[in-house]
Parts: sequence; C-alpha cells; structure tokens
Amino acid sequence: MRRDRPSGIVLPNLPRRRFVQGLAGGGVMAGLAGLGGSAWAQSDAPRRAGYGTAPVLRGTDFDLVIAESAVNFTGKPGVATTINGMLPGPTLRWREGDTVTIRVTNRLREPTSIHWHGIILPFQMDGVPGISFAGIAPGQTFTYRFKVSQTGSYWYHSHSGFQEMTGVYGGIVIDPASGKDPIQADRDYTVLLSDWTDEDPMRVLSKLKVQSDYYNYNQPTVIDFFRDVSSEGMKSALAKRKMWNEMRMNPTDLADLSGATLTYLTNGVTPAGNWTGLFTPGEKVRLRFINGAGNTFYDVRIPGLKLKVVQVDGQDLEPITVDEFRFGPGETCDVVVEPRDDAYTIFSQTMDRTGYARGTLAIREGLSAPVPALDKVEWLTMADMMGDMGGMNHGGMSHSGTNHGGMAMQGMDHGGMNMQGMDHGGMSHGGMAMSGMNQGTMPMDHSQHAMSGMAADNSLKVPSTKARHAKTEYGAGTDMRVDMARTNLDDPGIGLRSNGRKVLTLSDQHTIGGPLDARGPGREVELHLTGNMERFTWSFDGVEFGKSTPVYFKHGERLRVILHNDTMMTHPMHMHGMWSELEAPDGAFQARRHTIPVQPAQRISFLVTADALGRWAWHCHLMMHMDAGMFREVLVA
Repeated sequence: MRRDRPSGIVLPNLPRRRFVQGLAGGGVMAGLAGLGGSAWAQSDAPRRAGYGTAPVLRGTDFDLVIAESAVNFTGKPGVATTINGMLPGPTLRWREGDTVTIRVTNRLREPTSIHWHGIILPFQMDGVPGISFAGIAPGQTFTYRFKVSQTGSYWYHSHSGFQEMTGVYGGIVIDPASGKDPIQADRDYTVLLSDWTDEDPMRVLSKLKVQSDYYNYNQPTVIDFFRDVSSEGMKSALAKRKMWNEMRMNPTDLADLSGATLTYLTNGVTPAGNWTGLFTPGEKVRLRFINGAGNTFYDVRIPGLKLKVVQVDGQDLEPITVDEFRFGPGETCDVVVEPRDDAYTIFSQTMDRTGYARGTLAIREGLSAPVPALDKVEWLTMADMMGDMGGMNHGGMSHSGTNHGGMAMQGMDHGGMNMQGMDHGGMSHGGMAMSGMNQGTMPMDHSQHAMSGMAADNSLKVPSTKARHAKTEYGAGTDMRVDMARTNLDDPGIGLRSNGRKVLTLSDQHTIGGPLDARGPGREVELHLTGNMERFTWSFDGVEFGKSTPVYFKHGERLRVILHNDTMMTHPMHMHGMWSELEAPDGAFQARRHTIPVQPAQRISFLVTADALGRWAWHCHLMMHMDAGMFREVLVA
C-alpha cells in the first residue's frame, strides 16, 4: 500500500524491477560532435573493456567540455550534464611529477566547475565556486594547471549546484614517476559507481524538505510488528514501537534517496546493461573502485572471489583480504582479484537494500554470472542511536527534553531540555583553552574551541572522548545529541554485522609508510555533525553553511580534529586540500584519508598538518546533506 504523500508529488510509474535495473541499452544518447581533437589524440581506444567504459586520456595537456547530452536510463528520456559527451567523463591518466594543464570549457547555460577530489594542489586550482575561485561562466574556458605530487586512484567532479548528480564526474589514475607501480596487475580497470535520478535534483530536495522519509519504502509495517511479537514478546514489541514513535525517528532511515528514484550505475551502465571487464584466467586484475554517487553508500563484493584491498583514497595499504567493503560518496578503494572461472558478478548493493549496481568480469563479452539477491533490510540499533551503551540503564526512557542514556533528544519544545550540566552562560567546557580566539564576533561553536596542547601531562596524546556540545547545537536545527559516542573503528556498519562475510573496516586499514608528520597535535578541534530530520537540515555544530564562520588553522601547525556524529546517518566527510590522518582511539596512526565515513553516534579523530595556505571546503559528500547545510570553510593562514 502506498503511503500518503504531500499534494502535488507524483510517484514514479515505472515498474519496480525495471526502475532498479534500468534499460539494457540505457545511457548517453548524444555523440561527441563539436569536440576538439587535441585530447582525443591522446586517448586509449574507447570502450575497449566493455560497453560503457570511458576512454582514458593520457599525457599533460587535456581539453574537457561540459555540456548537455540526451540520456535514457529507465525508459524516460532526460538530459544529463556530461564531460566530452560522456557519462562518466573520460578517465584522466597522469604521472607523478608532471605538471598538467586542463582546459575546461563551459557550454551550459549556467556556471560550472571541476574539483579534483583528493588531489593536493594550490587552493586556486581546487575548483570550488565561492571558496577557491569564481566558477566557470557560460561560454568561458578556465585553465587548471598544477604539479602532480602523488600517485594512486582519484576522481574529479563538478562542485556547482547538483551537476555532480547529473553527470559531471570521471576517474583519475596517477602512475608513479618511476613507471613501476608496487601493486602489480595484468589488467587494470576503473570501476566508477554512481547513481542517477530522472527527477530534477532540486525537486528531490524540495520533497525531502516537505517529508524527509519520502523515498524510504522500508518503513516498519504491521508484519514487522507481529514478527517482533513472535520473537520478543508483546511487551517488548510495544516498547520498541513506542520508543521510535516518541522520538519521531525511523529505524530504517539509512539513506535519503532510494531505488524509488535512483538507478544505480557501474561506469555509466545500468544493471541490465551489465558493464563487462575482460580477463584471461589466471591473471591478476586491479579494480579501482570509485564512489561517484551523489547519495549512495555501496556494499561491494564479487561472489566467488576474495578481494585483496591494496589502496584506499589513493594511498597504498598493507594488503588485507576481505569478502566485501562498504564505501560512501567520495571514497575510493582499489582491490586485486584473481579470477579463474568464466564470469563473476561485481555486485554493489546499496546500504538501504533498495537496489544495486552491477557489472561482470568475464573471459569474453556477453557472459554473465548469477546476481545475488539483496540482503535483508536491518534496523538501526540502540548503539547506532546512542553510541557507547556500556553500563547504561535504558529503562523508562522518555522523549521530551530528556537524556536517553547517552543521547539527548530534542522535541519542538526545548523549555525542559536537559543541558547535561553544562554552563552555557560562560561556555565552560571543562577547562578548555580559548587562547588567541576573538569570541566577541564569532558564533560559539567548536571550530573556535581548541584544547591547548601545552598541558604538562601531555593531555593530547590520546583523543578526548568527552562530548563538548556547542551552544549552537541547542536549537531548532538539531533534533538529537549523543553524549557518549562510540569510538571503535572495527564496526562494519548496519547491515554488514555478522553477515558471515569478512568485511573491511576502518580498523583494518593501515597506510604504508605511516604518518607524513611525526609531530603530535598541538591542539584539538571538535566539531559535531548535526541535523534535524523533520526539517531536513544538516550542519556542523547546529550551524548551517551561510550562517557559519570559517574553521581556522594556523599555517604549519599539527592539530587533531574530532568529528562527533550526533545523527542517525553515516556521513562521508571530505576535507579539501590536506590529508586527514585517521587515528585509533589510543592515538596510534591508522590510515591517510581524504574522505572519512563517520557512522551514527560515532566519534572519530584524525590529525592534520595545515601545510596548505588558502581557503578550503569541508563537507559531507552526500549531495543533499551538503546542499542542506553540512558544509564549512577551512581557512589556513
């Protein structure tokens, strides 16, 4: 049965199976007319590895043209924004140490941009309109030029409006200057996962503003209730429903968008289209997975094959063999596999289990392997809501302004809200140092609340675990706060726990070579990931972008950043311009990342060396969250 919807909102009328799998021949319909020849002369033969594979452009000089192209993924003709007439755009193959020049021409009727995700470069070349440059006006060409100082798998995408969602993205592969990659493979494929909606993304956001769970078709049902009664008893089942109803939250709110509007793509190809990468039995095949989706976390596995994870976010890892990995928008993950049978399915199911992207590894075109059934939907747990559950008494929980064990819940009436014993008049945070900050003109958020590292007891050797909620979190833009967040890194996440497969976690990741900077942190900056699901607002410390001040880093300093997730959703957090060196709860170096997923009720810390002067963006890489306010500026001076 369909749920009631706000008036004027029309449900998709495509059959469910067709909508999830798309058309076998779905994709970009336009040709490559009107493009200059300079870039194409450098390209590998297009589509040599299978239908939908973007050409690879090599060298130091590139021309990219952003324009509109006709597409049809689901049976409904539409228009995409594309690069050189393709979706995804061409894969750019660079070499460490070279200086690359990329001329980007805008043939749209609106401004555009390209951001080089994960690439270390001068801020003027970072490609974020309003932060690092003005954007590329219609009819204009902007020339990006910078020296390539790293190796590995990365990607690029628009940072203008929702153009990333409508097709402006592509892969980047950077080869070592020596020409000898320590990761040896006989075949090398970029596998760029994305998502597509036939709807106008602004219309999608408007629907979420009216009803945040509009696309959630996994709502708890009467059947679920009676299943709980059978397994847990009537009293427990009623208590569970009462708790969720009082909190006005949904245990299946894993994703804002679902297969109700999204079609999931592998290298721009629908599941029915079946992108195929060829191999010869016995070869080692490197798959450079990129999550270029606007809104989708993918759980990736290849039934029948072990995945040897060798790189994450472009950084070589101590290899670890797994069955499956989860990654969110912005993240990359390289694996090496050794296929021996005729065909294998590359199965990338969505975290909310409403669809999947699919491809095939095969010895020849036209072969396929069985496609697994989607895993069952799992509910968020109390630990996903409250964090560290150790020693808590959860009996008699209530909603209105009370502390639910480790989580304070906010209703619309904040008069009786429990402020957890904080002195908000003077913003006392347990002796937290405010040195050097002018608070007369700044909102009282944690980007300006740095814990000094000058304490004689070396108090910053281990990341702090006590939540320091900002004054700005106590408002209508925040509907919950977690007081005792969990800090463990070994949780694969909802839907992957105890599934019988070895799943990659953050605790498994160890970047080869260790940290880039041997210094410990001189101070600690804490920011909270906040939101209000009913209003569909997202923010840092309860302050949406546009109302916030920059986060200030002193050039050359070494500092610790803590991200404390006060929401029930996982946020892939991307800081531009500098590496985020993830650390374990005991302060030990873990992995070098450019995008870090922060799970519900989780507290994660990483070290940053502020070696990049200028203005930088810092945001959640879920497009709807970023546009709704989870975005800050970092100023390094």
